[in-house]
Amino acid sequence: MKHVTSRDAQYPLGGRRAWLVYASSVAIYVLAVFHRSSLGVAGLMAADRFHIAATQLSVFTMVQLFVYAAMQIPVGALLDRFGPKRLLLAGVTLMTVAQFGFAFVDSFAAGIAARVLLGMGDSMVFVPLLRIVALWFPPLRIPLITQVTGLLGQLGALAAASPLVYALHEWGWEPSYAASAAVGVALAILALVVVRDSPNPDHELDQIKIRALARTIRAAWRTPGTRLGLWSHFSAQFGATVFALLWGFPFLVAGQGLSPSTAGNLLVLMTITTAVTSPLIGSFVTRYPFSRSTLILGIVTSIMAVWAVVLLWPGRAPLPLLVVLVVVTAVGGPGSLVGFDLARTFNPPTRLGSATGIVNVGGFLASLSTVILIGVILDRVAPGGPDTYTVDDFRLAMAVQYLVWGLGIVQILRYRRLARRTLRAEDPTAYEALRAGHRAR
Repeated sequence: MKHVTSRDAQYPLGGRRAWLVYASSVAIYVLAVFHRSSLGVAGLMAADRFHIAATQLSVFTMVQLFVYAAMQIPVGALLDRFGPKRLLLAGVTLMTVAQFGFAFVDSFAAGIAARVLLGMGDSMVFVPLLRIVALWFPPLRIPLITQVTGLLGQLGALAAASPLVYALHEWGWEPSYAASAAVGVALAILALVVVRDSPNPDHELDQIKIRALARTIRAAWRTPGTRLGLWSHFSAQFGATVFALLWGFPFLVAGQGLSPSTAGNLLVLMTITTAVTSPLIGSFVTRYPFSRSTLILGIVTSIMAVWAVVLLWPGRAPLPLLVVLVVVTAVGGPGSLVGFDLARTFNPPTRLGSATGIVNVGGFLASLSTVILIGVILDRVAPGGPDTYTVDDFRLAMAVQYLVWGLGIVQILRYRRLARRTLRAEDPTAYEALRAGHRAR
């Protein structure tokens, strides 16, 4: 697949049409983040509606994340085969059907089926959106726009953290979820009319055979920079994801004794933090490409340190400390996007979709593992359910995150050395250019 340049594109890279295509696509991503985050503020209500305990509640999120993670490599391959527009349309359609279903079912099994569909649809949004950014914008602007994309996605989390809380309590479960699902219909029509795969009408995706797709996936996986991106995403993302998607709200309300409104405000603060730090991280990545993994390690160790203070605090932590916790944890979200930039650096455009899909597995695999482990521990220490949770119960449950962080840090250090050594051996000029702060692509 040929990489589009400003010379062969019908529309200028980064021009008005590029921003229109990007805005239409990113609107679907905002909706995906909203749907993904919607259960986080409705967890306690969902436990009552479906008559389930903590482990079963975590299964809702676990299934959604498992399907999302399992779909990433196939989605990357399908992206290389069919292009971003078709995947975005398929994704928003599946999410809409899933949320309409989740609005009206009240059995655990039916709820699981809806979350499976939601995970499938969600998996078809972010990676195609990154492909649109890569094709429609100049290379030097891609890291910053990638961070802006993550920032804009937090509008969905913001809508889930505050307006959805209000809607659930004022309108009830069914009208709230059905109304949010209806937005997908409008966005699907918008994408159908506006989105194009490429700025060049002659830039058609190769009709790659299944065996060629398999070779592309294998080549992307064997590239050390891809696995460095995967473990960077794995280590930085899951803390914020687990907190926002499911266990943060119960931790703050049932564990730390905050009111639902105060807990919702802290989730809003996470979104604001993401908005503020995303362009800063994007700027750092653009200026210091050689130090991207060092940035990830700094973010992860900071999150670990603040969590240690909160978990070791005698009794409930004071509100200022919880504010610091959500702020520092939130930085992991935009920080994890550095993993995609690492994959883009070490892979040619022809396998960028596959490499991006591999990287995206990382954070959601970590989130999946952590969500279910926290649920299992809570059920063991508080078998009476959400009404019996205490700060000590959450202290034990949330400490499981350190197992995941520890594994991620070891793997980042391992693949950072291997990626640098491989690049220096295969392309010394590119290695020195990267050290000097220049980007090959």
